[in-house]
Amino acid sequence: MTRYGRSQRRVWRGVSIVLVLLVLTICGGGYWLYSRLDENITGIDFSRVLGEDRPTKLPSTGRNFLVLGSDSRSGANSKLDPGKISGARSDTALVIHIPEVGNRVVAVSIPRDTLVYRPECTARDGSSLPPAKRVMFNSVFALAGSACVVKTVEHMSGVLLDHFVEIDFSGFKKLVDVIGGVTVTLKHGIHDTASGLDLKPGTHRLDGRQSLQFVRTRHGIGDGSDLGRIGLQQQFLTALLHEIREQDLMGNPAKFYRVLDHLTSSLTTDSELASLRRLGEFAKRMGNFDPSHFDTIILPVRYDVRNPNRVVPAQPQANQLWNALRADRAIPRELRKAPESGANMGSYRSKWPG
Repeated sequence: MTRYGRSQRRVWRGVSIVLVLLVLTICGGGYWLYSRLDENITGIDFSRVLGEDRPTKLPSTGRNFLVLGSDSRSGANSKLDPGKISGARSDTALVIHIPEVGNRVVAVSIPRDTLVYRPECTARDGSSLPPAKRVMFNSVFALAGSACVVKTVEHMSGVLLDHFVEIDFSGFKKLVDVIGGVTVTLKHGIHDTASGLDLKPGTHRLDGRQSLQFVRTRHGIGDGSDLGRIGLQQQFLTALLHEIREQDLMGNPAKFYRVLDHLTSSLTTDSELASLRRLGEFAKRMGNFDPSHFDTIILPVRYDVRNPNRVVPAQPQANQLWNALRADRAIPRELRKAPESGANMGSYRSKWPG
């Protein structure tokens, strides 16, 4: 049996064990364990907020998720990144497409410095935000929260987002620590005085705090822009998926529960996904995909001619990418070239013409 076949069998065996344990736990009077995990998750009713003016979803075109990493400085997060910055921003934004058929999952990173059109939204303070052109993508979350980010991404892509997931600093760190760290290999060293991350070329086992520094660093790689950070985020995402798959977490109920406890308490999702059962169904489906079958892609961008510190979607490549996701088609090969690490992102300036 191939390594992939053995991994598949371990995943399904793990799913079966978890389902049996859940039944036994509930029947044995341990329902409060399940309830605690279920109540940990914060849900937002996007259907009420977004209304009906949304992209049309074609039949049998897979599922699309927006995943945000929140850098809120409140609560436990303030200890992880103290400083003068207040409020909340989104350092990480991924549109994840799970195909209806086939086994290639696509994760599209949207650079936070991208200038976008922001539709009319409700601000965090309850006031109305008029539509605006050329606003930085990262500012949408800061001013108006996740619902407005969903509206913005749907407007720029034409892709209907079926679900939304947000995880904060604290939850990310705890997840990595509970699984015992994540291994990454670097061709180039990273020395970032801003984040404090100092790694030599080679293989490293990162704990939670180091992992957080790794996915947030930008000054010690490439040209110091957000594009370098995205390269590291995509590399880490693949390494994390490999780690979870190789550990067979579902075969260790106690450890699996700790992972779920930390993870669910740090999640905000759309109301439809905000239950342990629905998240379990999502995890089960994701278990069918080998991490090597993930296409990690950066939204094609170019530096803005009016402001070289910002980027704008590069055409026609950006539309080609969104059209492929919308129709559940294979991503053009030239768009599937993921960076090996953030260290080579300095050449990104010339990657997308226009």
